[in-house]
Amino acid sequence: MKKIVLISCVSKKLSTKAKAKDIYISTLFKYSLAYAYSIQPDEIFILSALHHILELDKEIDPYDVTLCNVPKNKRKSGLRVLNAREKNEWGEKVIDQLSELTDLENDTFIILAGHEYIKPIISHIKHVELPMDGLRQGERVKFLKNNLSRE
Repeated sequence: MKKIVLISCVSKKLSTKAKAKDIYISTLFKYSLAYAYSIQPDEIFILSALHHILELDKEIDPYDVTLCNVPKNKRKSGLRVLNAREKNEWGEKVIDQLSELTDLENDTFIILAGHEYIKPIISHIKHVELPMDGLRQGERVKFLKNNLSRE
């Protein structure tokens, strides 16, 4: 049984092509990745609203797509929010990709993501840990900082 960490993408990105692990530049993503490394998993993948599953060293261009519910008046120009049908399709694609890369029945998945990224995939994964379940974004950063300092 392997330990797999899934980290959600974030809206704050570099403006040029980069490796997936480097293109996301928010504090939340940086702490999520540091926390993921600290628990020494077998694999770390990024849940991307556009690319579905990303390996850390995969080079990608910046993009503006999200699964999160962002009110129209708060959206930055060009941001595309997936609708309910698209979220379901996204989840199916993520599970298809994960089934090729991992063992959905036996591996343990530690998911460092918000509800919108977890909901479409959780019912397809047998062993799931959600260490930040129920925490808001600011609380997630605090959780990650606190748990990194104990490592």
